[in-house]
Amino acid sequence: MDEQALREFADERLRALAGPGATLREDQWSAIRALVLERRRALVVQRTGWGKSAVYFIATALLRELGEGPTVIVSPLLALMRNQVEAAAGAGVHAATINSANPEEWADIEERVAAGEVDVLLVSPERLNNPDFRETVLPALTQDAGLLVVDEAHCISDWGHDFRPDYRRLRTLLTELPEGVPVLATTATANDRVVQDVADQLGVGGEHTGPQEALVLRGSLDRESLRLGVVQLPSAQARLGWLARHLAELPGSGIVYTLTVAAAEEVAAHLRDQGYEVAAYSGRTDPAERQQAEADLLHNRVKALVATSALGMGFDKPDLGFVVHLGAPSSPIAYYQQIGRAGRGVQRAEVLLLPGAEDRDIWSYFASLAFPPEATVRAVLDALAQHGKLSTAALEPHVELGRSRLEMVLKVLDVDGAVRRVKGGWEATGEPWHYDAERYQRIAAERRAEQQAMLDYLSTSSCRMEFLRRQLDDPYAEPCGRCDNCTGSRWSSDVDEQAVQQAEQRLRRPGVEVSPRKMWPSGMDALGVPVSGKLPADEQASTGRAIGRLTDIGWGNRLRELLGSGAPDQELPEDLFQAAIQVLAAWDWAQRPVGVVALGSRTRPRLVRSLAARIAHIGRLPLLGEVLTDPGTTPRRATNSAQRVAALWSQFRVPEELAAKLSAVDGPVLLVDDCADTGWTITVVSRLLRKAGAPEVLPFALASTS
Repeated sequence: MDEQALREFADERLRALAGPGATLREDQWSAIRALVLERRRALVVQRTGWGKSAVYFIATALLRELGEGPTVIVSPLLALMRNQVEAAAGAGVHAATINSANPEEWADIEERVAAGEVDVLLVSPERLNNPDFRETVLPALTQDAGLLVVDEAHCISDWGHDFRPDYRRLRTLLTELPEGVPVLATTATANDRVVQDVADQLGVGGEHTGPQEALVLRGSLDRESLRLGVVQLPSAQARLGWLARHLAELPGSGIVYTLTVAAAEEVAAHLRDQGYEVAAYSGRTDPAERQQAEADLLHNRVKALVATSALGMGFDKPDLGFVVHLGAPSSPIAYYQQIGRAGRGVQRAEVLLLPGAEDRDIWSYFASLAFPPEATVRAVLDALAQHGKLSTAALEPHVELGRSRLEMVLKVLDVDGAVRRVKGGWEATGEPWHYDAERYQRIAAERRAEQQAMLDYLSTSSCRMEFLRRQLDDPYAEPCGRCDNCTGSRWSSDVDEQAVQQAEQRLRRPGVEVSPRKMWPSGMDALGVPVSGKLPADEQASTGRAIGRLTDIGWGNRLRELLGSGAPDQELPEDLFQAAIQVLAAWDWAQRPVGVVALGSRTRPRLVRSLAARIAHIGRLPLLGEVLTDPGTTPRRATNSAQRVAALWSQFRVPEELAAKLSAVDGPVLLVDDCADTGWTITVVSRLLRKAGAPEVLPFALASTS
């Protein structure tokens, strides 16, 4: 098939994919031509909605027509995979996906791939290091592949806003590809630094991959349909009230982004109270519910999804009419990526940012989860070297890392060759490993610069789209003529008092559940703590309550003010006492408490004692006493569940007087604390109270962190 025939075939497939009037952009054809005719490697950096997926689906169709093997697409999100499978069908390409949501289909899909019935196989980056997939499926797939696609390729760079350690395993995969297999990397959100890093890692920038130099295609990142604006409002109540009043005015259906899961759930609940069809969407949402929510938005059955960044890359709804952010992301690049969901197939879409005073606190929290110091990482390597193969759960007691950060460290060490994932866990390779402190410090500095740039975006009087494009090093950046600064046309920041009051009632409505721990962490015997498995029913706490979460947009600000690290110990403030009464009055316990116990605090004893005393007084309950902290123990900040339990195990004791009272009670006791963080303090202390004779323990705290 000559080049002219290939071009005609490509145009035909594009029309099947995008409609009868569609024509290939010149850069789309340049990329397809490089992949199909010249079998080159290419990096395509183009705006969201430009048509990057059309490049790899049409290239796949052409390569299959020429007798080549299936395309392998490494794709980061389930929502992205689902959309791509549907889009591929429009191009006459048979696609399938192997990911964590469909394990029951893996065997059948693998058979179909082997039989040549699948044109495109989408896999998550995590699959590349699954031992079974890596050893049984990947070798044959690598040898037979007709094209490798790395979608959302900025994830490969730890300079990128959405770094995924598993993506870096692609370097190994590239070295195993047979000569002449084309490679395509695509992204919409990469500045010069990320582009260079991705190009270096994938071997698609400035190097030779065979007889020709690789191709880099980079275009304008302008989004002509987007109307950017910022609405500055004085409080969380005003922001939520403003949204409730103006949501109906926004065109079509869209996305309301929040910075935390708690905020997503809280905002969605208020909007439903105001009569809107909306749903919350986050990483905590059940997978089936997430899929249903996506479908509801795609088919305009809801006005909006109130979502965290879990709804991000690759969600494709051409007629999405608006994106609103309640709270600013920490990076202009991440912000550009999220607003790119809007306006792909409509002439005008509204993009509004309503920043909050608490945004910087949230940024600081997520920044604290960056790559840990060298000594902590070395402890991971030492533990594996000493104990041999360990699962993540079994490794946790030996290191000062929480589960999510430990998994991230293991993935980085795996990519760097210092550990390997095997069936049943991880093992050290014995290879030397270098802690690149200078690089990690530069990355941290880059993150701080991004945060400052986001603040500058809020305050700029210049074109907002040009500002974002310059953050992405777009060489074509120029004033858009459409944003609020360019036009002088702005959404009013006025919000009527009734809307603010309704929002305040929602945000100030106290009460969240505190779920009890039911399983001890793995490996406690290694730390000298004689527990394992499930907590016996007669040692467990019951489901408790807290006034609010520290991450709430309502009570969160007030609780952070009271419980922050620099806050003084004080008597319980009246507003929080009234909130506590509301929570207790609404608690649907099976039996009313018969007494109150204070959980001894080293940092805020006055606050906790006054809370317990006032609850006992108002509820006409006996104040049974206080669980004491042992002065012979030293409190230690632990970073994972096993270490936390070990640190708490000998800290508390039930004094004899309290034990005597507990053995005589005939109902639940209310255990009062300031903050339910990991839940392990309440678990350990409740166990002591139950063993001392309490029939049931009902935990109550001012704040929760989950």
